Amino acid sequence: MTDTSPHLRPRDGSEHPTTSVELFFDLVYVFAVTQLSHLLSAHLNFPGAGRTAFLLLVVWWAWIYTTWMVNWFEPNSSKVRLVLIAATLASLLMSAAIPSAFGAHALLFAGAYVAMQVGRNLSCAALLSRDHALRQTFERLVAWSVVSGALWIAGALAPSSLRFALWGPALAIDLLAPIAGYWLPGRGRAQTTDYPIEGGHFAERFQAFIIIALGESIVVTGASASAKGLTGTVVVALAVAFFGTGALWWLYFGEVAEHSRRYLASAEDSGALARDAYSYLHLPIVAGVIMVAVGDGLLIAHPSRALSSAGAVVLVGGPALYLFGTSLFRLRMIGSVNPKRVLAVSALCLLGLLAGGLSALALSTLVAALLSALALWEYDPTPQSTLPAIQ
Repeated sequence: MTDTSPHLRPRDGSEHPTTSVELFFDLVYVFAVTQLSHLLSAHLNFPGAGRTAFLLLVVWWAWIYTTWMVNWFEPNSSKVRLVLIAATLASLLMSAAIPSAFGAHALLFAGAYVAMQVGRNLSCAALLSRDHALRQTFERLVAWSVVSGALWIAGALAPSSLRFALWGPALAIDLLAPIAGYWLPGRGRAQTTDYPIEGGHFAERFQAFIIIALGESIVVTGASASAKGLTGTVVVALAVAFFGTGALWWLYFGEVAEHSRRYLASAEDSGALARDAYSYLHLPIVAGVIMVAVGDGLLIAHPSRALSSAGAVVLVGGPALYLFGTSLFRLRMIGSVNPKRVLAVSALCLLGLLAGGLSALALSTLVAALLSALALWEYDPTPQSTLPAIQ
């Protein structure tokens, strides 16, 4: 691929730092993650969890496609920056509509999402010359986003009883498009080698999103503790929640992040690895953090009480899902799993079965202790520069 467009990042072997406009775009997703955690907290049952999971997929996919786009396009270009700012506004409108996305604000939610997906893809195609190889990729993206977009808008305009019947296939089209290679009649499938990525920048963007999700957990617990009153018990609960979140940070940025970043940067088919390991397999990691935030909120609200079954599932299941996601990520990156994390997931599942007689504070303390022990167990003082891709 010859990068002759003034709107594209140079592919000269240098790393691309995350720019301020990318961080500005990410700020909206702090709000989006908060909206999702509040939605799950307010509807802590199977239907509520299903709706939250569905909306998380939409939010994640909106962020994902913009992240891919900025890996290729130069944010310092004024036209690219305008595209990003427009995507930021659309993301804000979409996020604001999350609590009533299946109800009164369905059209705002779907319309903002479709406008961002279709508008971004059209804009990127227009910024490239007709003979540029990357333009064909964006033409494929436009076609797929228009097809799914029609279903999104139709579902928003349909009676609420029919909404999911249209939105379900729309989301499936969005999620399956990369696996299908953005197949088009007469053009066939695209290959992941058609859209290589700059691995260092790409991995850094996902690390930023994990920080966003973990930061939201801290915001939820801090705000909840302040609102409840900083009694001795609440302060202890806040500290326990912090240590649990800190252990999750360590478990991603200690063993996972830096090694995988270097591995992705040197991969032969970086597009395929980025699609599988990051676009798809980071989703359970983010979902786990959202569940942790909800569990921490329950801990702060009633530290001395035993949790309901749903509350215990969230408090224990969030860290388990997080570790499961990092294990899948590692498996895709290097073809093996970390047995220590498999053991930790098993221990969390066992703890969940025994949670009925424990207070929220006792259960949270055990979970935080287990996660901290795992982080210490995995700790290797060897400098990262001397390590292979992922240990």
